[in-house]
Amino acid sequence: MPKLPPPPSQHLLSLLLLILCIATTNVAASVSGSQKFKEAPRFYNSPNCPLLSSYDICSPEAVHVAMTLDFSYLRGTMAAILSILQHSSCPENLRFHFVSSPSSASLHAAITSSFPYLRSQIYTFHTSSVSGLISTSIRSALDSPLNYARNYLANLLPPCVQRVIYLDSDIILVDDISVLAATPLGETTVLAAPEYCNANFTSYFTPTFWSNPSLSLIFAGRSACYFNTGVMVIDLERWRQGDYTTKIVEWMELQKRIRIYVLGSLPPFLLVFAGNIAPVDHRWNQHGLGGDNFQGLCRDLHPGPVSLLHWSGKGKPWARLDANRPCPLDALWAPYDLLQTPFALES
Repeated sequence: MPKLPPPPSQHLLSLLLLILCIATTNVAASVSGSQKFKEAPRFYNSPNCPLLSSYDICSPEAVHVAMTLDFSYLRGTMAAILSILQHSSCPENLRFHFVSSPSSASLHAAITSSFPYLRSQIYTFHTSSVSGLISTSIRSALDSPLNYARNYLANLLPPCVQRVIYLDSDIILVDDISVLAATPLGETTVLAAPEYCNANFTSYFTPTFWSNPSLSLIFAGRSACYFNTGVMVIDLERWRQGDYTTKIVEWMELQKRIRIYVLGSLPPFLLVFAGNIAPVDHRWNQHGLGGDNFQGLCRDLHPGPVSLLHWSGKGKPWARLDANRPCPLDALWAPYDLLQTPFALES
């Protein structure tokens, strides 16, 4: 009978464990390209928070947050997560649902490296299902297939998740996200978001759309206003029951045949939901801080209180800070930046 090899020594086991830890750290660093991120502090629940299982990704008592993950916006996502945790009264009761393309699924390792205690799940969005439906818009970043993942959240997230807050990656929260999560949706409403009825709603659609009564009458009897899809509270159960993904896709299919709108993934949401959403106070989406879609010039806050800052538009705070050309409000984003600078690495 052949002799079995002796069991590995304690020293060898320790060495193997060290190699594994180093490899894991290197993966997290390499998947984010040349960027390296600091580990965020751990945040704890206040005493009055309900006690939830750490492993329950489906808990109805948790606040569920959905975001996309991609290489170009990873730095923004990191800052957004930190701001959400820091201002939450029950940070351990947050559940993050990250959606990424197959090529960027490895970014989840970077997230878990900076937030080891984050309760999160990653879902792969196969962009081929939407690539053929995307029409060229006014800014190439708006044409990314991952921009359209929000259309498919009800299909991607498990059926046990009934309500979710969808957030873009260029936001910062300075208030408790549980307040936003508790937005009343009434008995039938599917979606809640801040509305902006002073915006020129007609500009989101082409003259071809407005001159065709069979199309433009979709808004008949609806007090349709612009809303920004970067901050939404969504009842996924009602979305699934109403098959709203199919309704959005049908408008995208029509757009491929007749050009009826001009701005990426937003107009299909307006066509399906505008005039039929639950209101949210404007403080929860101080949007447009990235300027317009062409030059990304600096902008001021809208009048009133602020709970969420949103750098929608061409200019992103991390890019402007790196270029030493920040806008004044970019200073509000900077404290949440987890990027590890060369100076910090050396010290």
